[in-house]
Amino acid sequence: MKLTWFGATTIRVHIGGSVLVVDAAGTSPEIDRAELVSGADRVIERFGAELDMVDLGRWTPRRPARLLDEGDALPQVMAWSASRDAILIDAEGEPPLLLLAAEAPALGRWADGAVVVLFGDGAQLVSAGGAVLAQRTPKLLALAAGEAAIDAAIPVLGSALDGTALLSLEPCMALEA
Repeated sequence: MKLTWFGATTIRVHIGGSVLVVDAAGTSPEIDRAELVSGADRVIERFGAELDMVDLGRWTPRRPARLLDEGDALPQVMAWSASRDAILIDAEGEPPLLLLAAEAPALGRWADGAVVVLFGDGAQLVSAGGAVLAQRTPKLLALAAGEAAIDAAIPVLGSALDGTALLSLEPCMALEA
């Protein structure tokens, strides 16, 4: 999985052999939108408002296909909305990816070992990150925010990690997770 954050809630995700772009319209004017979505297999606008809804407390990842059942095509990357501020992405062979722009809803066991990206200001990062860490132990908590928000969130979240990796995303810089 490769994550590239472009500001606000705009992110490009390479996952499961596919490229997804979330909120391309929300990126800053310096970013060429045509270039951002170039080569994308799927563009998700309005932070997933058009996606089917999912209950994050009840959702379970798909079982990997058996070698006997595999075809020539890559398994489909699935995306759902859990609220107007939460998108869940599932790709076979990858940890689940949760994109959060607000408070975390109730999470199921799948979130242990997931990658969670948080968007927002310092208070939002602390609140959403704290809620995630109070419920589950994700593999990675990635903060997509400005420098001041990161500086405010890291000391608070760092004390509650209990095995979760914590890092900040730099604008336009890719991260392999």
